[in-house]
Amino acid sequence: MKEIQKLFRPPIQSVLSERIGSRWETLQEIRCRTGQQLELCFDDKTEWVEAPIMDAADARYLLNQLSDFSLYALENELREGYITIAGGHRIGLSGQVNTERGTVKALKHISSFNIRIAKAKPGAARTIMPALYDTAGNCRHTLLIGPPKSGKTTILRDIVRSLSTGWQHYPALKTAVVDERSEIGGSINGVPQHDLGKRTDIMDACPKAVGLMMLIRSMSPDVIIADEIGSERDVQALLEALNAGVKIVCSVHGDSLEAIRSRPSLRPLFEQGVFERIVILKKDRTPGVVQAILRTAELEGAGR
Repeated sequence: MKEIQKLFRPPIQSVLSERIGSRWETLQEIRCRTGQQLELCFDDKTEWVEAPIMDAADARYLLNQLSDFSLYALENELREGYITIAGGHRIGLSGQVNTERGTVKALKHISSFNIRIAKAKPGAARTIMPALYDTAGNCRHTLLIGPPKSGKTTILRDIVRSLSTGWQHYPALKTAVVDERSEIGGSINGVPQHDLGKRTDIMDACPKAVGLMMLIRSMSPDVIIADEIGSERDVQALLEALNAGVKIVCSVHGDSLEAIRSRPSLRPLFEQGVFERIVILKKDRTPGVVQAILRTAELEGAGR
């Protein structure tokens, strides 16, 4: 995890190396707040690093490492509130926001950093994959539901890799990814840092509604993957992709199917019976625990 360690000044590097030790695989986040203790979020617990307290100099150092001493070069990323670095790790930022006509113009005086550790977990979707294929080897329209930190993106990433490479006796499919927040591929300069398979094309840092149409026109995919759908524009773009004959696999934040059904923006997807499979993830200490996989008949019985 050299990409993470080099973000900090040597004293903090030494403390983190000692505290984390061999536990990098179970580390989810390092949360840093100016004037506060560092917070280490593992799969099963949270720990606090009592000393050293992160001060303003540490925050400036971290920000300079992220930006390579050029904040102007990261103007767009700062406006969005996150930066993706080598290795696919994503750093969330918060501080003082400047707005103009109701939109974010700039983020400055950054005081908090949330370093989200990206980990490739091949096989994370192995219990889900059999349900994703029909008898002809095509991918089924699938929705992945889960609360924050339930492992949605990790599983979605493995679904991309499996569909694109070919899973068991099923052939590789032309797979396209709209990665609006650079979380699935963790791309740097448009190149995914994670293994997304051999037949994957990615549209990085692009709004989903726009990226879906661009990929359909330019890459003729068999299946399109999108993370964290939610807006009416996202839904309309998904319906257009459906009409173009492209299979869709997407995720959404939620605790249950009932909660998702009640969201007005998502209602057209259920009214038109789009999804053939719905995967519900359990809120558990260990990310990626599947609570249920609902198939077509079950969806109809649940009020589809």
